[in-house]
Amino acid sequence: MSIFARELTDDLASLVKQIDEQVEKNDDQQMAAFFVLLSDDPDAAAPKLEKLAKEQKIEHVPLTIYDGEAGPGSYKIAEEADVTILMWKGQTVQANHAFKKGELNAEKVKKVAAGTSKILK
Repeated sequence: MSIFARELTDDLASLVKQIDEQVEKNDDQQMAAFFVLLSDDPDAAAPKLEKLAKEQKIEHVPLTIYDGEAGPGSYKIAEEADVTILMWKGQTVQANHAFKKGELNAEKVKKVAAGTSKILK
């Protein structure tokens, strides 16, 4: 599972925490995830990720920064998406969620977290 975001919000922090819990719970099924903060200023973004990791006690989802808000070209992240979530099984995307700024909320976080069952082996 890949999570790309252009801004850190409370709902996004909740999503990352819930995915972290899912990864731990499904370790025996080789579930994995990573989070990428897309930023034009990686130096300023680094302390925000450290704060997220500490406050949410993230232990199983690597938190990384990509230099450039557009993101890696091969992932084709929509310009208008503030958060993009790709769920992979093998090398095939099973689900693609994109949320514009302000669209990710507690209900959608819960739905995305529950959808991780699609990528379990």
